[in-house]
Amino acid sequence: MPNFCAAPNCTRKSTQSDLAFFRFPRDPVRCQRWVENCRRADLEDKTPDQLNKHYRLCAKHFETSMICRSSPYRTVLRDNAVPTIFDLTSHLNNPHSRHRKRIKELSEDEIRTLKQQKIDEAFEREQATQELNENNEQNTVSEEGGEEQEEKVVPLTLEERENKDYLKSLFEILILMGKQNIPLDGHSVDELPEGIFTSDNFQALLEYRINAGDEVLRKRFEMTAVNLEYCSKTQQKQMLEICESCVREETLREVRDSHFFSIVTDEVVDIAGEEHLPVLVRFVDDSHNLREEFIGFLPYEADPEILAVKFHTTITEKWGLNMEYCRGQAYIVSSGFASKMKVVATRLLEKYPQAVYTLCSSCALNVWLAKSVPVVGVSIALGTIEEVCCLFNQSPQLLVELDNTISVLFQNNEEKGNELKEICRSQWTGRHDTFEVLVDLMQALVLCLDAVSSDSSVRWNNFIAGRAFVLSSALTDFDFIVTIVILKNVLSFTRAFGKNLQGQTSDVFFAASSLTAVLHSLNEVMENIEVYHEFWFEEATNLATKLDVQIKLPGKFRRAQQGNLDSEVTSENYYKEILSVPTVEHIIQELKDIFSEQHLKALKCLSLVPSVMGQLKFNTSEEHHADMYKNDLPNPDTLSAELHCWRIKWKHRGKDIELPATIYEALHLPDIKFFPNVYALLKVLCILPVMKVENEKYEIGRKRLKAYLKNTLTEQRSSNLALLNINFDIKHDLDLMVDTYIKLYPDKVEFQEDFVPSNNSEVTEDA
Repeated sequence: MPNFCAAPNCTRKSTQSDLAFFRFPRDPVRCQRWVENCRRADLEDKTPDQLNKHYRLCAKHFETSMICRSSPYRTVLRDNAVPTIFDLTSHLNNPHSRHRKRIKELSEDEIRTLKQQKIDEAFEREQATQELNENNEQNTVSEEGGEEQEEKVVPLTLEERENKDYLKSLFEILILMGKQNIPLDGHSVDELPEGIFTSDNFQALLEYRINAGDEVLRKRFEMTAVNLEYCSKTQQKQMLEICESCVREETLREVRDSHFFSIVTDEVVDIAGEEHLPVLVRFVDDSHNLREEFIGFLPYEADPEILAVKFHTTITEKWGLNMEYCRGQAYIVSSGFASKMKVVATRLLEKYPQAVYTLCSSCALNVWLAKSVPVVGVSIALGTIEEVCCLFNQSPQLLVELDNTISVLFQNNEEKGNELKEICRSQWTGRHDTFEVLVDLMQALVLCLDAVSSDSSVRWNNFIAGRAFVLSSALTDFDFIVTIVILKNVLSFTRAFGKNLQGQTSDVFFAASSLTAVLHSLNEVMENIEVYHEFWFEEATNLATKLDVQIKLPGKFRRAQQGNLDSEVTSENYYKEILSVPTVEHIIQELKDIFSEQHLKALKCLSLVPSVMGQLKFNTSEEHHADMYKNDLPNPDTLSAELHCWRIKWKHRGKDIELPATIYEALHLPDIKFFPNVYALLKVLCILPVMKVENEKYEIGRKRLKAYLKNTLTEQRSSNLALLNINFDIKHDLDLMVDTYIKLYPDKVEFQEDFVPSNNSEVTEDA
């Protein structure tokens, strides 16, 4: 709201004037003098706190000597400033103007007292100036005499201590805003009526703390013009970057202590109109727990080569991680970005051959493969599937409607119907059999969406009805139907392999051996693609017929072929060339890239896990596969003898001792440190992105990231605040933040240049 001047006969307000406005002081003595000089009878019964919160005086009522202009953007009052310039007579010509500000008439004695106060204040200022000059001269002499003495720790001056305390208060507010996910900006200027004065969220919290009794902030800002920003956007950004850096450093310190790590990215996200890559790091902490922590956003670049350089530079130079210790990298991205992230992976592998490119355990293999297919139709289909799942998960009523539709369609197979109902209540778009589930659900989804969009009883709001109509149209497009049917059939060859690969440790070990058979099957499909595609297309046409969808070529293709009389392309041949062939070829190549020779060797080392050793009857040969990690071992020369002892330990265990089934269990064995090489190998294997995080509480970084993105509007997202919000439980050192700021910006410690006018208003020379 606008700040009106409290002076009698003054009609100025902050939003219509470029003058500075000042709040009444909290000090009772000084506040009383302000009230007396204002001669407002209605202010006499108010407390200093009430006056400070609700009443302001503009700069016109202070003598020029009372106002400090240390920069063009900052106007403050002196500590002993008292307003003395008032118009106390103009109301006599207009008696009706006194109803709002009741002016108190002064006696001759009171007038003489006020004059004497002004004389005393002038004398005090002159005395203070002389004392300051004498002190400066003494300090100069003492400094010259002390040059020959040994350098000592200089205690902080009062001003330096106050500046540090002030900075701490600002950092505390920023950390609070980050943890509570409060955007820095409040209402935009365009959203407010003309003439309304409002502060952003940061300044509002700062004012709240002042009013709540924060003495450090009160002393700093009590005499500051209230229609000026207390902390500029530039300074806020600088301080936020330091907050982000300090919080990230706390995580990375643990990563460096653990030595080895892996890098994982998630889907590209929009932050305030710019695309960013969320980056997470996997490592084993001091307590032998595998953790996956969010460490920041990386601005996305359209050029893959530039992206690869910036990705590497940010991780190594800005974040300070040594990529020589990176043992795995995985990138979860949609098809539009997959090929570019592949370039990033390739460039890192060229520099760091042991940073194995792998699948990520948090994404099913079939979903990963589908997202990487470089076909536009596949990317559009995946986006449609996500939107359908999201719409139903947002509305319990819609799920009930879908349940009823499934019950009707599966009357003769109640078991199948119940299974689908259960699946619909989960995030089924991330399952290994996502496309099989979708094909089974297609008819029920379309019928349900049609019923919602055409309902005339006003059961659904306009948003749900509108989205239902749009998604129903998308699902009943023949191009979509063919795409999901072909994906379902192609990925059926990798479904069991992927499920095992992301299952128990023993399943992962044996899955590595079955890759050859999977590739053999896919190569056979490629050699006989004509026959396979014929069956797939027939399944798609049958589903389209059931949904009453016309079988035709895509509209964009038909439009492109207009006037071409020689074009006799059938729908079946078109989808074979544009979809089936490139999809099968891509999946074969992607499997070869993900499961490189080094990756497969690493997975073979899982025979170190006692349960796997037991299934192999303790006839294992880890030495050969562990060669790739030879330089990571503390005592590589003793590896063979140590592995022999490790096998004997479990082969001749007691009957009541169970074999540890996972790396997690093996790392937590009380005597694991007696096998230093085995311990080192298990730690490295554990951080490979393909391995599951055994304990859910240590995979919290990804879940918090998803929650932040879901709960924060795109335009209000901040890469700096996001890190504070997602890693809210990481301890922060305010002293470190303050010292870092002072070191980086020594010229701004006095904060004389960082105050800028709000609402684009400037303080004029009249102030």
